[in-house]
Amino acid sequence: MDIQRFTQESIRQKQVNKAFYEKLKREKPKLLDNYFHSAHKDTFESTDCLTCANCCKTTSPLFTQHDIDRLAKALKMKPSQFFSTYLKVDEDGDYVLKSSPCPFLGADNYCSVYADRPSACREYPHTNRKRMVQILDITFRNTLVCPAVLNITEKLKKLL
Repeated sequence: MDIQRFTQESIRQKQVNKAFYEKLKREKPKLLDNYFHSAHKDTFESTDCLTCANCCKTTSPLFTQHDIDRLAKALKMKPSQFFSTYLKVDEDGDYVLKSSPCPFLGADNYCSVYADRPSACREYPHTNRKRMVQILDITFRNTLVCPAVLNITEKLKKLL
């Protein structure tokens, strides 16, 4: 799905998906994990994130101190220099990128710091983690960012 069509579809489905995610909060956590993990596995068997990279183009991961230290070392910078060059503190007190798209995203959608990328990037879109019930609000918001999450959501709606 091209990104423009995805954006239109995700916005069109926004209210329905919001209600669906509220319904998911009432599911048994273990069953919910199983549903998500199955849909995640199925979706990512045919998904190539390099054709999209919308997450890297539109949002920022949260950076932990460990992420900052690891990236600063990889870029041969001091952590304070890495912070002042790339990061800011958001309204929630989290370390995030100053701007988007991500400064490490290449024109070919490859990440120039892939081996040292933040944990949040490694785990994105978080649809295969345990205790999905804890992150349903974030997962709903990701239906507006990630075509794979929208696809997973559609699979779950058919299943439930």
